[in-house]
Amino acid sequence: MAQHRSVTVIGIILLLWNLMGIFAFVMQYSMDLDILAQTDPLTAQVFATMPGWLWVVYAIAVGAGTIGAILLLARKALAAAFFLLSLLCVLVQFGYTFLGTDLIAIKGFLVATAFPAFIILMAIVQLLYARHLIGKSILR
Repeated sequence: MAQHRSVTVIGIILLLWNLMGIFAFVMQYSMDLDILAQTDPLTAQVFATMPGWLWVVYAIAVGAGTIGAILLLARKALAAAFFLLSLLCVLVQFGYTFLGTDLIAIKGFLVATAFPAFIILMAIVQLLYARHLIGKSILR
């Protein structure tokens, strides 16, 4: 019983995390880049020049993570597939950002990569947790 309670608590935490990702996507996609450019011109430039396909990848990353968290709460093994899709999209998103822009050169390695590294870590943890629960037959 306690194990099922912890799955629910962790599932809620993962759902809230992924909902924050959706919120971040909406805020970044709809922000006024002229205002952002006044305080952070590089980030404004990155968002302004971000290809449309990468916005789609970003949306899939946060959407798949959210669906994965909902499926985890519903005790469905399909959660792992959505967490995997989310992880792959996150890797594509940040791979492009780091390799296709001057973000690291201008902001510095630690500043530019700290939060994205945490996001990647969370995507990995979600996937591994779902797979662990499948192995224990908690997710079916």
